[in-house]
Amino acid sequence: MITNLLLVVALLGSLTSFVFFLLVVAAVVRKGFVHNPIHSSFKPPVSVLKPVHGMEPRLEQNLESFFQQDYPNYELIFCARHADDPALLAAEQLSAKYPNIKTKILTCGEPKWPNAKVYSLSHMLEVAENELIVISDSDVQVTPEYLERVVRPLEDQRVGLVTCVYRGVSVKGFWSKLEALGMSVEMTSGVLVAEMLEGMKFALGPTMVTRKDCVRAVGGFEAFADYCADDYLLGNLIEKQGHQVVLSDHAVDHIVVHRSLIESLKHQVRWMRSTRFSRPKGHFGTVLTFAMPFGVLGLIAGVSGHHALLGAAIFGATYLERAMQSVITGYGVVGDREALKQAWLYPLRDLLGFFLWCGSYLGSKIDWRAEVYELTTNGRMLRADAGARIAPFASSSAETPN
Repeated sequence: MITNLLLVVALLGSLTSFVFFLLVVAAVVRKGFVHNPIHSSFKPPVSVLKPVHGMEPRLEQNLESFFQQDYPNYELIFCARHADDPALLAAEQLSAKYPNIKTKILTCGEPKWPNAKVYSLSHMLEVAENELIVISDSDVQVTPEYLERVVRPLEDQRVGLVTCVYRGVSVKGFWSKLEALGMSVEMTSGVLVAEMLEGMKFALGPTMVTRKDCVRAVGGFEAFADYCADDYLLGNLIEKQGHQVVLSDHAVDHIVVHRSLIESLKHQVRWMRSTRFSRPKGHFGTVLTFAMPFGVLGLIAGVSGHHALLGAAIFGATYLERAMQSVITGYGVVGDREALKQAWLYPLRDLLGFFLWCGSYLGSKIDWRAEVYELTTNGRMLRADAGARIAPFASSSAETPN
């Protein structure tokens, strides 16, 4: 009876994951993602805000890609905690290499807010000369037409924010490759389905393009001082103000800087836990979108209960479905060639994603840039005891602060 029950669970889970796959296909067809040549005279002055913190793989190449924009009028603003930060020194060297690009180098000191990134953004916003601002993470690399493409939707005054999906780019190593596949396929799939079903009500951190007045209208960056998912909140609050949030047809490269298994798991669990606290209902329902856990369960239950053919069929169907998703979304939407060549590997990433989802419920602490925070209601975060360190799946015995 137990094996039969497990087979039923596997069949139901396979069905829900297949429904999700069909939604992904529908969303991709609906969106189209045809990258037509740019024919627009809308090229307003832009301020690009780049918070940085320490060296990371390919940082210089990432930053240099912003100095190489085919755009007539923009400024780059970099900010770190201290003047001797190696990332800031790299930005200074690039500024000397590209003297025609207006560049500002700032320091903000030790952050007074739990979210150090938005503390840095608040300082950059104060010195930004232009109404239009582009917020981009340090681990993002872009093509020369990036600014022109992501700015264009804001020609419509009803649009308050533009954001982008992204390709995961592995630096080196197997675990980095798996994490990159998750970015290109899993993340993109979820974003496209969400946009199709309810419209864009959030933003993605690697690229957020908006206006100063939109940021001020939601309370400035101070409104996100205590939150981990500042990108989600910025898009969500701007949408609630009556503005449209637009998903650009442009995709950027998101460099996966974590090479070891532990660092990769920490990063992914942090994101999962942030989502769990920011959007608890949606995060809980994510379990129904995974396919491989049910495929593996079906295979084990089938073999154990003398239904080997049925179990193998469930496993084979879920494996094929996830491989196809990698090709359709990872390659078809964001143009990730690795998602095409390594489509056979994505089912393993889907299985890992399920365990990361489970891990998101095993605690409330996250490790962010070597500092530990406690997540509380609605995704607020509090700095944990100094010196504390957590394992990716470790649960916390401490009470969640009120």
